[in-house]
Parts: sequence; structure tokens; C-alpha cells
Amino acid sequence: MEKGSVLFFLFLGLVIQAQEKPIIQQQEIVRIETELASDKMQGRAIFTMGIDSASAFIENEFKKINLSYFKDLKNYRQEFVVKRKPANNIIGILLGKSRPEEFVIFSAHYDHLGVVKSGEDKVYNGANDDASGTTAIIALAKYFKELNQNERTIIFVAFTGEEVGGFGSKFFSENIDSNKVVAMFNIEMIGTESKWGKNSAYITGFEKSDFGETLQKNLKGSNFNFNPDPYPSEQLFYRSDNARLAALGVPAHTISTSKMDSEPNYHQLSDEVSTLDLDNMTEIVKSIAISSQTIINGQDTPTRIK
Repeated sequence: MEKGSVLFFLFLGLVIQAQEKPIIQQQEIVRIETELASDKMQGRAIFTMGIDSASAFIENEFKKINLSYFKDLKNYRQEFVVKRKPANNIIGILLGKSRPEEFVIFSAHYDHLGVVKSGEDKVYNGANDDASGTTAIIALAKYFKELNQNERTIIFVAFTGEEVGGFGSKFFSENIDSNKVVAMFNIEMIGTESKWGKNSAYITGFEKSDFGETLQKNLKGSNFNFNPDPYPSEQLFYRSDNARLAALGVPAHTISTSKMDSEPNYHQLSDEVSTLDLDNMTEIVKSIAISSQTIINGQDTPTRIK
């Protein structure tokens, strides 16, 4: 074979490899987000038919991706009791290739506020809070499954009960060995632009570990920026599902874009898909995937939280 032909086939192989690399598609972000925040989910309040519908949808997405079950579970539901009523998280895993006993968690809460009895608009759709985060973990699960390069085990978990006291993350944290959890990417309200505009987000508790610095390093040279939480007085680090594992020393942080000093749709009936920037949200999910790579492949291990 002539040298030119060899070079051509090498080039062709590189092109095919590049084409085969998975991508996070905006149309998938739109599809998942639109379903989770639809009126038929009835606001996803805990203990309702609406949240049962949301759970079934997320479970089906995990099944399509072909995630494995968590620990000794027989399906994707981690069931428990809250105030004598049944509730469940949804969990799927990708087993690590060389470090299966080291865990990286991607999480979000799928519950919201439910409905009101009167008015033209009765549904708290929770498109940003937190259908956006739940959409992200489903998209990331699909991406990392197709990429098939995770040395550490990745756990994808959708928590219930965040809006009424963090019951889902509490139960989860009590039923996992926190010493095995290397990092937790909790994703909360990423559907709107941050205070810095597009292609940016912030990390709560930035100063409590070098988790944020690792993510910044992995995004160096891109047009995306992760910043420290600009709303320290809001105590956001302690107000989402990362807090339970952070209290056990895990570098567990929340990634968000929500302008907590001026977010007009926060906990309002107006928190609907039409208010989101789904193009920017897609770029945020892509950047989370890129920023996590060295943690997932075992190259970086964030410092523990004291």
C-alpha cells in the first residue's frame, strides 16, 4: 500500500472515531426537560400521583440507557418511608473499570411543589427547580454510558423530598459508605443564565475543597467558566441535597446558575419551560461532563471537606 493511501486511511479512522464520540444533544435536553416539567406531572409533589409519573419516566430513561442497579436493589427505585408514607429516590450506576469501589455521584432532586386549587394556572411545573438538574443527570448518564471510559463508578441519583426537608438525600447518605464517595456533582437550577451571562455557572461551598479548582482546570481553554458562589449570605451550600454528604466529609457541591437575589420564577407558578434558555442549559451540561473527566478517570481526587 502506498504511503498516501496509509495516511488517508489513518485520517479516515480518526474521522470515524471523532464521529463516534458521544455528544450531549440539545434536542434530548429539550425532550426530557419538557416532559418532566409538563402539566401532566402535576408539579411533582412528594406523595402524589404526579411524582409517581415523574419517577416512572426517569426510571424508563435509566432503563433505555441500560444503567445497572445500585447495590442490592432489584430495580432503579430506592424506597423508604417518610411520615408513614412511601417515597423513593431513583438510582442507576455505571460500574468503574479499574476503581469500582470509588464513587462519583451526579444528582438532582425531581420533586417540586405540586398544584394549587384555584386559578387559571394551577401547576408548579418546576422547570428550573429542578427539572433542569434532573434533565442534566439523565443526559449525563447517556453520555458517560456511550463514552464508556469511567475508571470510577458513577452513580446517577434523582432525589425526592428536597422541597420538604431533604428526605431523599438523607436516606441515600445513610445507606452509602461516604468514605467511598470521591465527589458529588449536585445540579440545581441551571435553566437560566447566571449573573455573568451565558457560558457560566457557580459552585456552592467553593472554598471548602479543591473540587471547584479541579473543574476550572479541566475547562481551561474553553469559553465556559465555573465561579465561586456569589450569594454567600443565602447559605446555598447547606440548602440542597449536597449538604447531607458534605456533612460526612464528601467534597459534595452544587452547580447552579440561579440568580438567587433576583430570580423571578423561583418557587412560582411561572417556573415553566418557556422561561428557560435551553441552548445555554445544554452548554452547561456539556461543560459539567468535560469538567468532571479527570475525577471520573481517577486522575484527580478532590480534597475532603472538614
